[in-house]
Formats: sequence, structure tokens, C-alpha cells
Amino acid sequence: MKYILDNKEYDVVVIKKNNKNTYMRVKDDLTIYITTSMFTTKKDILKMLNRNQVSLRKMINHSLKRQEKNSKFFYLGHEYDIIIVPTVDNIDIDFEHYNIYTKNQIMVDKWYKKEIKRLFEFYFDKCFKTFDESTKKPMLKIRKMKSRWGVYNRRNHSVTLNSHLIEYDSEKLVYVIFHELSHIIHFDHSSSFWNLVSKYCPDYKRIRKELKE
Repeated sequence: MKYILDNKEYDVVVIKKNNKNTYMRVKDDLTIYITTSMFTTKKDILKMLNRNQVSLRKMINHSLKRQEKNSKFFYLGHEYDIIIVPTVDNIDIDFEHYNIYTKNQIMVDKWYKKEIKRLFEFYFDKCFKTFDESTKKPMLKIRKMKSRWGVYNRRNHSVTLNSHLIEYDSEKLVYVIFHELSHIIHFDHSSSFWNLVSKYCPDYKRIRKELKE
């Protein structure tokens, strides 16, 4: 089905399941997904969309911002222009003017992958050395994740970091690392957990807010 909001037409995908509640989300391609019960009618869905237009606008704007960010190249909080120079043999980075000179995109992708591993391991080791709580050092894993910045796995005592954190300044990476290390001590989001996080990241509320934008 289609839905018109602010004179723009959006595709709506309805997923019916055996659940009581109705959930709405907007994906990166601006398709609106509605998960609802088996008995919800098209009329019910349209009413729900009309009632939640403010929330829908926010989700669409968030997806548009994400689209814009994904179309650009970010490294540690700064946007860089990739300039193709066929005669360049190695990656040359102009940190002052935020340019990356390269022979081709493949070279940039390989460099980026190595930088993620190098920087994440560096900050992970640095953070763990300052983590006063008594615990064995967890194994570090890195992968792309859509909905989480980090995960602590109790079963294999590992911390997984979202590779997209390379796009943000190091403060965000450090916060996520301490967040997951704190889960080793408090496997929840209780006040004790947040008190421990604030011990290492006093400004964690601001950082969390910026990561959600």
C-alpha cells in the first residue's frame, strides 16, 4: 500500500503476525514497515499512520540523515573527500584539508578495514588497562551491526564493536568500549551499571544522545 505524508508518497509494507501490538519503523530506503496482528485492517493501519505522523516524520528525517551520512566518507568524526590519482601508489591523507588521495576505491576500502582493526584494538587495550574492576580481558570482535554499537557476550566473554564507529570521533568509540566492559560487572542497565559507566565516561549522556542523532 501507499501513504501520503507532506505531499510525498511512501511505500508501506504490512507484516502480519500473531501478536497484539502494532509496531512502525522506517528503513533506509524510506519504506514504512508496519508489524501488526492478523486481524488489523487496512483502515486500521491508515488511522494509525495518521495518528502518528509526528513520530513518522522523525523516523523519516532520521533515515534521510543516515542516507546522507552513508553517501559520504567519514573517518574519526571528519568527512573526507576521496580524490582519485592514478599515479599514487599508497594512500596519502591530508588531515588538514580532509582529503584522501588514492589510486582507486579498492585501495581505500583495504586501508579503511586495516584502520578499523588497528584503532579498535588500540583503544580497546587502552580502555581495558584503565578499567579498575577485576575481570579477565574479553576477546575483541569487530563487525557491522545495524541496531547496536556494541555487544558483550557472556557465554564466550567477548566484546563486539560495530565497525561503523570508525566514522565517529574517538570519544564515541571509548564510550562504547567502557559501556560493554561495564556489562561484564553488571549484565543489565541498572543504576549500578550506569554509575560504573559514568566512572569512566562522566559525559556519557551527551555521547549517547549524539550517537542516536
